[in-house]
Parts: sequence; structure tokens; C-alpha cells
Amino acid sequence: MAVDLQSQIYNLVKLQTVDSEIYSLRSEKQHKPEEIKVLQAAFEAKKEHMAILEKASLDLQKQRKDKELELAVKEEAAKKLQGQLYSLKTNKEYQTMLQQIQDAKADASVVEDKILELFDQVDKIKAEVEKEKQRLKEEESVFLNQKQKVDDRLKEIEDRLSQLEAQRKQALVDIEPKILSQYERILNSRDGLAIVTVKGDSCGGCNMLVPPQVINLIRMYERIITCETCNRMLYIDERA
Repeated sequence: MAVDLQSQIYNLVKLQTVDSEIYSLRSEKQHKPEEIKVLQAAFEAKKEHMAILEKASLDLQKQRKDKELELAVKEEAAKKLQGQLYSLKTNKEYQTMLQQIQDAKADASVVEDKILELFDQVDKIKAEVEKEKQRLKEEESVFLNQKQKVDDRLKEIEDRLSQLEAQRKQALVDIEPKILSQYERILNSRDGLAIVTVKGDSCGGCNMLVPPQVINLIRMYERIITCETCNRMLYIDERA
């Protein structure tokens, strides 16, 4: 029995509609994990900033405690010198001891100033940490929401692909094996697009010129005609 090539072409066009959506969805599905990685990386970077702030806060608190210990030592030294002051016998020793006490108190005063400065710095960075914690909490909510949207979309894609695979299987029944083999070979080598219409005098796949004699051959339906440039199957929609 002779093959009705025109009917076969239109069957291929129906199949191509299904395959185009399958190709698009598979491509989208392939890129979704990368979307999640980008979202995760952005969120982790914000967490890293938080960790840096917290470490800086701890470092400042440690510096303050070290300075408080240093101050205690200097105050104790000044106190001991003060206690020795009245046991001295000569005026020279007394004056020397007074100078040492003044120097010790001056050193302690410098340390006290540094402690006050560190208190201010600690308060500021603690406020910044609290602010960042709130911001990070909001960012986490945004991240989880975006990730959920990607996961939901992946589920939609999987469900739709299952439907399309069933449609494709049904569509294959009406296509001659030899024609189907040619179609699928082109489909796999041309980004999921194997059969295209001629638009005016141009290939719908690569937009290159289709000569008038080739257009005539397409309309004769004696054999499948392919584009000389992109090798896709060509057809002219004459059903309208």
C-alpha cells in the first residue's frame, strides 16, 4: 500500500508539537538544580557575612576582658606602691615613689580609656549582629520560598512530561517506521526541532532561503524534502 506522505507529514507535525514541549521542559528541568545552587550560594554568602560579624564581636569582647585584666594588674601595682609610700625614709625615695605611682595611674588611665572604647565597639557590633540576624532570618524565608517554587516547578515538569510521553507513544502509532527513524535522527541532532514549516520562502528552522523549485517539490508530496542548510524536514501548511 502506498504511503500517504501528506498525512504522514501532518502526523509528524503533531508529534513535533509534543516533542518541542518535551525538549523545552527537559531543558528547563536540567537547569533547575543550577538555579537552586545559585540561590543556596547567595544565601550561604549572607550567612558567611553573619559569621564574620559574630567572630568580630567575640574578638572585641576578648580584647575588652584582656584589657580589664591588664587594668586590674596596673591598679594592684599602683596600690602596692601607694602602700609602700609611707615606709620610705628619704625625700628622694619618696619623690621617686610618687612618680612611679603617677606613672602607674597614667598607664591605668590609658587602659581604662581603651576599655571604654572597646565597650562602645562591642555595643555597636552587637547591635549590628542583631540587625543582621533579623535580616538573615528574612533572607532565609525568601530563600526557602524561592527554593520551594523551584521544587514545585520541578514537580509540575515531571507530571507534564509523564503526560507528554503518553501522548508521544500514542502519536508514534500513526507514523511509518522509516519516516519516524529519519525524523528522530534529525530531532536528536537539531535541538529537538526536526520538522518546520516554510514561512514565505524561508526555512522555519534556520531562516535560510528555500528556492521555488524546492517549494514545488514539497507540494508534490513524493518524498520528504529537507532544508539544504539545517537538514530539517520541510512542509507547507495547506490545511487552512
